Amino acid sequence: MARRLRVGVLGLGEAGSEIAKDLLQAGAEVVGYDPLPEKGVLGIWRTGSEAEAAEGVDLVLSVNWARVALEVVQRVAPVLRPGQVFADLNTASPGLKRTLAAAVASTGALFADVALMSPVPGRGLKTPSLVSGPGAEAYARALVPLGARVEVVGEGPGEAATRKLLRSVFFKGMAAAVVEALEAARRLGLEGEIRANIAQSFKEADEGLVDRLVEGSLRHALRRHEEMLAAAELLRELGVEPRVAQAAAAQLRELAALPLAE
Repeated sequence: MARRLRVGVLGLGEAGSEIAKDLLQAGAEVVGYDPLPEKGVLGIWRTGSEAEAAEGVDLVLSVNWARVALEVVQRVAPVLRPGQVFADLNTASPGLKRTLAAAVASTGALFADVALMSPVPGRGLKTPSLVSGPGAEAYARALVPLGARVEVVGEGPGEAATRKLLRSVFFKGMAAAVVEALEAARRLGLEGEIRANIAQSFKEADEGLVDRLVEGSLRHALRRHEEMLAAAELLRELGVEPRVAQAAAAQLRELAALPLAE
């Protein structure tokens, strides 16, 4: 009988706890650490420190915040050993991922840059993810048999993070635009109508939408620039700060200088 995979989960918040729970259910041996004593998962052994949770396991999952990611690596580095995989699941810049990889490399362990590509709640271990770095293949070999959805995208740390952040520019930018539009609509008593209009636009979207958005912005940049200035003025009149509208106007102003612009 094959030996059970041993995993140390650093951070037992919303994402870490769901992943830890699924690992347990899949048959892995799981230990975990979180600085907040109320956070935990039934069935896993809570350690007193990150280093204690990382010592002797096959795979370390760091599920914290980007702002503390390097501190976490520095605290566990003394116990990391060759053959272990240290996977950073935090949303961080490619530069930070490379810094983390360098710190892990000095221990002989293998670094994996993991990008979780959708919210973890409700998906847990099955959350679609991208992974890159020296430990990418080992990370996938360890977790795919347990039900994880993992795509290896390269050997360089930061390659997975780059792909996630490029998507974030679109998805978080789109979310900001929707929030801004609906807030203005609410103040005019038009929230239901505008919400339905936005939802219908999403429903009708197809594979050609990206090309139409890009080509339309290039071809009609000058006119759309003026349109977004008017939109920003409307929002100000309503007491809504036009952050997205103003940014769109600025971008269109720059695009207006390109050859395809009217």
